[in-house]
Amino acid sequence: MPLLGGIRPPIALLCLLILALAGLTAKVLGPRPDEAVPKAVLSSQQHFAEDGAIALRASIDERVTDLQRTAAALNAGRPTKAEDVLSGLGSAYQKWTGTTVIDLEDGKVLAARGEHIPLAWLDKDVLTGKQALTPRMVRLETGDVRLMTMAVLDWKDRPQQLLIASNSLTVPQITLGPFRTMAVATREGEILATAGFEQSEALNSDTQREELNFLQKQMSRLADQAAERTEQHPVSAREPGARGYPGVSGSLLGDRYNGRVATAGYASLAASDPEEKDSVAAGLGLTVVAMLPVVQQQGAAESGRELYGLIAAGALVGLGLLAAAVLWAAVQRPLLRLFLESRRLARGDLTRPVAVPRWGEAARVGTALERLRTQLNGMGGEQPPAARVRGLRLGVRAPLGITAVLLLLWCVPVGLLVNRTDGSVSVPATIVNDQRDRTDLIGDRVRRALNEAQADLVSTSRLIEGKDAAATETVLKDALRKHTRYQALYVTDAGGAVLARAGGDPHSWKDGKGLPLVRVSGQGGKKPVIQAGAPVAEPKGATLVGEVRVEFLNSLLKRPGLGEVRVVGPDAKTVAGNAGFLAFEKLPHSSLTDLVRAGQLPVGAGPMENGLLIRDGGAVTVAAAAPFSGGGVAADLGWTVVSWQKANHFEIAAYEREDRSVLAGMLGLAAIVVCLGWIHLVVARPLRALAAGAEKLADGDLKTVQYPRYQDEVGAVVRSLELIRQQLQAQRQSQARRAADTRTGVGGR
Repeated sequence: MPLLGGIRPPIALLCLLILALAGLTAKVLGPRPDEAVPKAVLSSQQHFAEDGAIALRASIDERVTDLQRTAAALNAGRPTKAEDVLSGLGSAYQKWTGTTVIDLEDGKVLAARGEHIPLAWLDKDVLTGKQALTPRMVRLETGDVRLMTMAVLDWKDRPQQLLIASNSLTVPQITLGPFRTMAVATREGEILATAGFEQSEALNSDTQREELNFLQKQMSRLADQAAERTEQHPVSAREPGARGYPGVSGSLLGDRYNGRVATAGYASLAASDPEEKDSVAAGLGLTVVAMLPVVQQQGAAESGRELYGLIAAGALVGLGLLAAAVLWAAVQRPLLRLFLESRRLARGDLTRPVAVPRWGEAARVGTALERLRTQLNGMGGEQPPAARVRGLRLGVRAPLGITAVLLLLWCVPVGLLVNRTDGSVSVPATIVNDQRDRTDLIGDRVRRALNEAQADLVSTSRLIEGKDAAATETVLKDALRKHTRYQALYVTDAGGAVLARAGGDPHSWKDGKGLPLVRVSGQGGKKPVIQAGAPVAEPKGATLVGEVRVEFLNSLLKRPGLGEVRVVGPDAKTVAGNAGFLAFEKLPHSSLTDLVRAGQLPVGAGPMENGLLIRDGGAVTVAAAAPFSGGGVAADLGWTVVSWQKANHFEIAAYEREDRSVLAGMLGLAAIVVCLGWIHLVVARPLRALAAGAEKLADGDLKTVQYPRYQDEVGAVVRSLELIRQQLQAQRQSQARRAADTRTGVGGR
């Protein structure tokens, strides 16, 4: 028999798969080694570091872009005094620690504001060549590091001037939450800035100072490890098929101190688009490290769990052996017996009766072989009806069904009943806190983006002069091309009439005292209309209005590990979201609406972010709401960022056990489908066709050729039937010739 055909290979494969699944079950459903920190907590720290890296990268790139756009706008206008340049720059943007204008012809400082900027680092390489005017990090005499950004002011008939702006590479202004610290490190692991550490002078005991010293050392060591790991290429550092953060990110475990473990997430600064090449921040080689001491997880009481895997594996082996025995007794053994009997008949051994199986297709084939044997012996082919129908015609499908039922008796309980979770699952408080803090960080990003949009309008409004509509439209089109966050820009007069426009169709804008500069409208339409305005000097009472694309806000909300995120207004109706939503629709759960309203209540200095663990039946949801807080015109909108996700998405021990049980059950189902499906295709269907062909042959159909489809046991029986058919055909021809000869001899007398 061929090794890859017949009944033996699928039964052998089924036994091997059952043994392999039993071994896997004993391993994955048994006790697991205790983890000091759940994987979900480590993943949360990684996501937190990614958020910090995104905030820092966006902050640096925005500062560089704003300076370059301001210089381009100044170069397009009339020559301006150096003092006026710095004054206008400072009034539009409050983001640089120091600004300076230098005459490139004689190197003289024409104007300076804010922090003193040293000029010793300026040389020929900075001003010429391929890396000319590229922002770079410079260390001051105090030891602090500043990022120097440059742009050239070039007017006709005037010497070129160099505009320099410096800003510190500080930790992003984000909510760290209690006990968390964050650092910005270089490629060499040098820490440039930290946040979250308490001052040792403010501590009251030596124990607290020792703990602070321990945490600072841990941050230094983890920053070195993170800097080393971020030197990898993002593609090679990521697991195959994994997506998400475009840079290199991960998590680290530090040492233990006083019952707590130092956990850290790290992320290198990377462009928002992997194909983007012009991100200044992504080329600085900086890494953000977020560290959080987590209470060490105690070994959970798993009494009896060490037996779960062994019991489940033993049950699978027992049922698997029983299923294999059913297949052997009901399918393999009768089929092999038919093969031997048919071969015996084909060789001409007709002395012994055929051993007919008791039921099914095998019984039909055996009965047909016995009838063929009698025909070959010359005893006639007709048999009494009782001899032609032997037993019930259940067929091979019956043992296949019994086998499937036996294995399902293991797969269904393991996959659907073992290790099931309910609403009482314990979720680490760190995950709830991180959900709250990350939601607040997203809210801060959205608020800053709207403030930045309004600041860009203020800067653009200075370029609008008089009532020249054509010149104004040129300025608006140029600004719309540079600022992709807008879908339309237009200038309205005091009465709201549009004087000039660029982009999409404008919406109504009414100016007046007490009306905010950033507002939302369009209720009842398909999309919210988010508008920002800035007054224009001429004509009097005119306003430059920019409509912010909802897609731009949606892109700010897309962060892995945060679930579904939405921006809602004061009435808790949706304005933006990272998933599909309808404009101004309500939140899907009343508990989320209550959470938003609770966050908007003034407490102390203002509204506060809140985190909540919602238990609804057997489902557990982690939710958080963060109202807009901080400065800027967007703070008056009263918006709130709310996020929620199912707890079963976290890598928590209880959910991991449930997932492993479901996986074991699904693997068992896969084994059933593969092996029994194989038997059905290569044995059951051909055997039914064989039974029908054998009965026709026994009924006298000697014209139909018996052609084997497979080179296996069934095919061997078919080949034997074909030999028997040929023998019967030859026998009948011989009998016909003898009868003809006999008639001829009688007539001759």
